[in-house]
Amino acid sequence: MTTSRAGTLADTADGITAVLSDLTRPCWIVRHDGRVGATSDERTAAHAEVLAAVAPLPPEQLGDRRFAAAHGVRAAYAAGAMANGIASPALVSAMARAGYLASYGAAGVPPAAVDAALAELSRTLVGKPFACNLIHSPSEPALERAIVDACLRYQVRCVEASAFMGLTGEVVRYRAAGLAVDRRGRVEVRHRLIAKVSRVEVAEPFLRPAPARLLRALVEAGDLTPEQARLAEQVPMADDITAEADSGGHTDRRPLLVLLPELIAARDRLARTVPAAAAVRVGAAGGIGTPAAAAAAFALGAAYVVTGSVNQATVEAAQCDTTKQLLTQADFADCAMAPSSDMFELGVQVQVLRRGTMFATRAQRLYDTYRAYDGIDAFPAELRRELEATLFQRPLDAVWEDCVSYFTERDPAQLAGADADPKRKMALVFRWYLGLSSGWSIRGEAGRVADYQIWCGPAMGGFNNWAAGSYLAALRNRHVADIADQMMLGAAYLTRVAQLRTAGVRLPADCARFVPRPREER
Repeated sequence: MTTSRAGTLADTADGITAVLSDLTRPCWIVRHDGRVGATSDERTAAHAEVLAAVAPLPPEQLGDRRFAAAHGVRAAYAAGAMANGIASPALVSAMARAGYLASYGAAGVPPAAVDAALAELSRTLVGKPFACNLIHSPSEPALERAIVDACLRYQVRCVEASAFMGLTGEVVRYRAAGLAVDRRGRVEVRHRLIAKVSRVEVAEPFLRPAPARLLRALVEAGDLTPEQARLAEQVPMADDITAEADSGGHTDRRPLLVLLPELIAARDRLARTVPAAAAVRVGAAGGIGTPAAAAAAFALGAAYVVTGSVNQATVEAAQCDTTKQLLTQADFADCAMAPSSDMFELGVQVQVLRRGTMFATRAQRLYDTYRAYDGIDAFPAELRRELEATLFQRPLDAVWEDCVSYFTERDPAQLAGADADPKRKMALVFRWYLGLSSGWSIRGEAGRVADYQIWCGPAMGGFNNWAAGSYLAALRNRHVADIADQMMLGAAYLTRVAQLRTAGVRLPADCARFVPRPREER
């Protein structure tokens, strides 16, 4: 940094980075006295040849400001739901208190535990934003109803709907039950809905008003008033649609570069015939693990960004320390696809962490075995002994007894199907392993580390590589709201760098990186 009568001029990498890092002030690239540098000083720019300039860009200006206004948050950033309560009340609370939206991970959590979590959040976060996940449960519709009942009981103002292939009565009930008419005669939306999708055909029903047949059935059942049904015909089902690209857990592994523009285009196309669809915002999720990824999503037109995998390795996440340490060591290629528990027979897969666990390999072996045999009684004796000794660590007959106890309480119809079909019984036994493995990871079952099912996408490795050498490399420093701050600060910084590049400015290589800085150094 040098000073002259004209003011200050930064002509070193550190100096230029410091100028660009002050996001509240403009940055001019100028030529003065034969030197080229950066300045945020208006006098310097006035007495020099201006080569390029970028305006102030506080992180709060990224994305669509309507997202912040609608949800009562300060930035277009959200922490998405992580199933089995990994996105815990502690994580949701930390984000809400910092002015960010986060979604409680209700999927896979017993209704009584969801009820307790929402009771806690509604009691401690009065007036602050938070959401609850509503996952589509085609084989267990009672679970959907229980989550919606709890959201209505505790006046949860936002739901993140995921895994829906089409609209159901329960998601429509939540949306429509929050509709009213304000003093000016306009429809007031009190229940916000964020739909997470990875296909255009799944997004379209959320861009339209609720179907008349579902509304009519809800009115007849006494779940909605005729007035609520009438209002629901005037507003889209969703306020926001999240384009879920290559993510952890259930994923279609769509490239964000393709998926996000396709969904935006679909929204704009539909708005020609359904004008209300134009107001639906489209955000980005999947692969958002670094400020550079967030900046790229905003550049593509994302109204907001959603993080997932990176939040598992935070202090507030409901994962055991062993799992969190495994996550902090992951590289972006340390993920694999494995059979899912909930849709095992269909061959549906989830993306999981491969490094440090054998779950992906073992789960795939179960699926291959399922494809090869008609039932457990058809197993060769050696195969059965091996499965009992390694994966199940108990006799398969004892596993089946557990399945009977579980489904007798939860869904007896599953047992009826297994009695009639040995292959169905085999699937339920295999799902015992697949279903419990994520719980072993959360609770930290010491003898089951090799079987931990840890949902994870490549964003985790990207985050670790970005955080390496900084204070965020240590797990103890990874707080979910601080990560949100750093991601948005970095995205704004890198957006200004990209704007200068577009103008033809060649910056020193060190200026093109955003390094995480502890709060006291910002």
